[in-house]
Amino acid sequence: MKKAIVLGAGGFIGSHLVKRLKSEGYWVKGVDLKLPEYSKTAADEFVQGDLRNLEFVSSVIEKNTDELYQLAADMGGAGYIFTGEHDADVMHNSAQINLNVARVCVEKNVKAVFYSSSACVYPEYNQLDPLNPKCAENTVYPAQPDSEYGWEKLFSERLYLSYKRNYGLNVKIARYHNVYGPEGAWNNGKEKAPAALCRKIAQTDNGGTIEIWGDGKQTRSFLFIDDCLDATTNLLRSVKTGPYNIGSEEMISINDFAKLIMRIADKNVHIKNIEGPEGVRGRCSDNTIILKDLNWKPIYSLEQGISHTYSWIAKQVEQMFSKA
Repeated sequence: MKKAIVLGAGGFIGSHLVKRLKSEGYWVKGVDLKLPEYSKTAADEFVQGDLRNLEFVSSVIEKNTDELYQLAADMGGAGYIFTGEHDADVMHNSAQINLNVARVCVEKNVKAVFYSSSACVYPEYNQLDPLNPKCAENTVYPAQPDSEYGWEKLFSERLYLSYKRNYGLNVKIARYHNVYGPEGAWNNGKEKAPAALCRKIAQTDNGGTIEIWGDGKQTRSFLFIDDCLDATTNLLRSVKTGPYNIGSEEMISINDFAKLIMRIADKNVHIKNIEGPEGVRGRCSDNTIILKDLNWKPIYSLEQGISHTYSWIAKQVEQMFSKA
């Protein structure tokens, strides 16, 4: 039986990845500061601890592990990343984790390592036009990410690639583009746009009003969790290294995204655009290279994926109000 370790297994993507690996017959160890919030972990073993501590990292990564997925990071949505209030923690915490993990993976001869980078590495100057953002993998330099979160991700990409060159670390790197789905943060200040919009609409009666940061014309693409897991495991088990974009090419404005969720919810809600952190004006995954190299593309449309997500969040909102 193959063994896998998921770092960040208490988070949204990590908890889903553990379930996926278990369904494939792996023995799985999950590691995180916290257990998954919305369902019981599927891991065979779950170790709670701080990956910023080198001794702890060394204790949880076993020799000759078949697959290790490094998803742990200090992160959140626009309200967490773009205000500037958490920059020092975001950079220090995530960088310390990756410095520890890269070192220990070499020492323990881990057979294959996946590192989850982010579309936030792409230069702000290529994402000023909401209708024509440039996010091909080779456009990342000259570097100018729009947040310290993006700068740390870019640093850690280079860190892992350096360990590959100098120590033979078999690392695979992907730049995630706005992954969403059920069992993700939706009301704790770290939720991202899909969950935040679903929550606002679920909480609002017909004829009511929701607030959206910015003018709502900023564009994004969003990737459903199942598609993310397919691409992630395919990349780790390939002979390729990356970095690759893992995202959807279905771009939509935030206002139109809200209107799509309203249709799914069968609600007519007014949008009030207000000042607030919004990130770059446009961002959309460019899947040209990953399609060519790995023959991967998303299966779920945005409407399909957000239907599943809205249904789950609407139930959370209903349960919250029933307890109040």
